[in-house]
Amino acid sequence: MKIAILPGDGIGPEIVAQAVKVLNVLGESFELETAPVGGAGYAAHGHPLPEATLALAKAADAVLFGAVGDYQYDNLERSLRPEQAILGLRKQLGLFANLRPAILYPELAGASTLKPEVVSGLDILIIRELTGDIYFGQPRGVRECPDGPFKGQREGFDTMRYAEGEIRRIARVAFQAAQKRDKRLTSVDKANVLETFQFWKDIVIDVHKEYPDVALEHMYVDNAAMQLVRAPKKFDVIVTGNMFGDILSDAAAMLTGSIGMLPSASLDANNKGLYEPSHGSAPDIAGKGIANPLATILSAAMMLRFSLNKPEQADRIENAVKAVLAQGLRTGDIYEAGTTKVGTEEMGNAVVKALV
Repeated sequence: MKIAILPGDGIGPEIVAQAVKVLNVLGESFELETAPVGGAGYAAHGHPLPEATLALAKAADAVLFGAVGDYQYDNLERSLRPEQAILGLRKQLGLFANLRPAILYPELAGASTLKPEVVSGLDILIIRELTGDIYFGQPRGVRECPDGPFKGQREGFDTMRYAEGEIRRIARVAFQAAQKRDKRLTSVDKANVLETFQFWKDIVIDVHKEYPDVALEHMYVDNAAMQLVRAPKKFDVIVTGNMFGDILSDAAAMLTGSIGMLPSASLDANNKGLYEPSHGSAPDIAGKGIANPLATILSAAMMLRFSLNKPEQADRIENAVKAVLAQGLRTGDIYEAGTTKVGTEEMGNAVVKALV
């Protein structure tokens, strides 16, 4: 089994190194190959997604990804900025379904920004469509405003688009995930304002006919955001579009104590996937050895479960993370009085020790 290791920028190399360390002690014969991506890809080859890196990602059985983004490249034209690497990988690999579980470990109930009684026992799954919506819709750009009170001025514009097939396939992923959990699905839209999301809602309702055992509810995105912080445990599986999913999943991350705890999987139609922590490259703390590697380690566990068909090994990693948290070890983002603060490498070593 070949795994492409794409550390990226900022804290990416530090956190990915800990996940690789964990993979190396599992006793499996993984073939790991590393390549530059993001700002590192631009520095090495003049493009955030070099041809060789893309070829490796396509040839691999799964991709373990760190993070991209670096302030020094902010003035490049948009197509050359580090963040274009992850968008390019999603498009080139056909990764349309992003799975972001938000689970609150009992030991971190006090690290959440909400009261323990509101979030204790939290276990929700957000499924975000990845290849459509306003992020990829055309036309887009800057032009002269053609009408309205600001006619003649410069305006920026993007296009929100969803094809029926795009909605049907992500809806099926969500319904099938709900079947394996509590059989409850919330579809989040803005159908009261946006034609695109009225269309989304209509298609999800139609797909629901294939899954009559799943209870379906619809919720506007502003209400969903409010409910996530008011009563998050009312949700089980949430499915939504690219932009809304981006925002809601980051909000849900803080329910778990830190975005440093939130793994993710981005899957194609055959369950080949790219696995990454939900947080960014955090260049302000890069090189300080204080980043939380647990989201990346848990992303590796998701990789074993969804793409490499190694559920027992995924369980081992997840149980090791639970054991380390039970020991009271914490990186700075989840530290509380009475626990032991550790750095990135110390946390990775502790997970390894819990595995062997």
